[in-house]
Amino acid sequence: MPLYLIVLLALVQGITEFLPVSSSAHLVLVHAVFGDHRPEEAAALVLDVAVHLGTLGAVLVYFRGDIARLAAAGLAGLAGPRPEGWALGWHAAAAAVPVAVAGALLKDTVAADLRSVEVIAWATLVFGLVLWAADRRGRRTKRLDSLRLPHALAIGMAQVLALAPGVSRSGITMTAALALGFERAEAARFSLLLSIPVILGAGLWTARDLARLGDPSIAAAAGLAALLAFLAALAAIAAMMRWLARASFTPFVVYRLLLGGLLLAWAYS
Repeated sequence: MPLYLIVLLALVQGITEFLPVSSSAHLVLVHAVFGDHRPEEAAALVLDVAVHLGTLGAVLVYFRGDIARLAAAGLAGLAGPRPEGWALGWHAAAAAVPVAVAGALLKDTVAADLRSVEVIAWATLVFGLVLWAADRRGRRTKRLDSLRLPHALAIGMAQVLALAPGVSRSGITMTAALALGFERAEAARFSLLLSIPVILGAGLWTARDLARLGDPSIAAAAGLAALLAFLAALAAIAAMMRWLARASFTPFVVYRLLLGGLLLAWAYS
C-alpha cells in the first residue's frame, strides 16, 4: 500500500472515529477513490489493529483523569463503601455488553449484507436526522452523576445499531443520551468513555483474525498509522468537547446530510 494512502486512512479514521459523522462512510469514500490500492487482507488487518490502538490511546490520554478516578472508585467499591463515581464505571462496562454480544452473533451478517454504499448512505442521512431531532427535543438537563443502569443499558442497546456501517457508534450513543435528557457535553463524554471497552474489544477481535493469517511484516507502516490516528483522534476529541460545551450538534447533522447525499449520488450515478 502506498505511504500516502496509509497516512490518509489513519487520519480519516482518527478524525471520524469519535465524531458523530460515521467513520465507515468516510472510509467508503476513500476506498472508492483509491480502490486500486487496497491492501492484502493481512496488511489491512495490521493497519486496522494499529488504528484501533491509536484511537484508543487518544481516549485514554484525553480522559486520563476520569479513567483513573473511575478505576479507583470501581475497585474501592468492591471492598467497602461505594465512593462517588463507583457506578459510572460499571455502567459504562454494562453498556458495552449488548454490542459485544450482538457483534459476535451478527458479524458475518453485517459484513455480507450491510456494507453496500447505498446502505451506508441512507444510514448516514437517516441517523443524522435522528441526531438532530434528539438534539432539538432533548431536555439536556442531566449530568453523568445522575446516570442509572437503565440509562446505560438503553444507550448500550442503541449502540447495537452501529454495527450497521453509516450509523456511527459515537453518533447513536450521543443521540440516545440526548434523548434520555443528558447535556450535550455529558452525552459526548459518556459516549467516549463507552468507546474504551468497545474499541479494545474490536481491536482484540481483529488481532485474533490477524494471528490466523500470519505477520505481513509492515510494522513500520502500522506504527505510523497508530501515531497518526492517535494525534488526529486526540485533536478531534478536544475540538468536539470544546464545541459541545457551548453549541449544538447542528454542524455535524448538516455534514452528515451532505455526506449522505454525496454517497447516494455516487451510488446511483
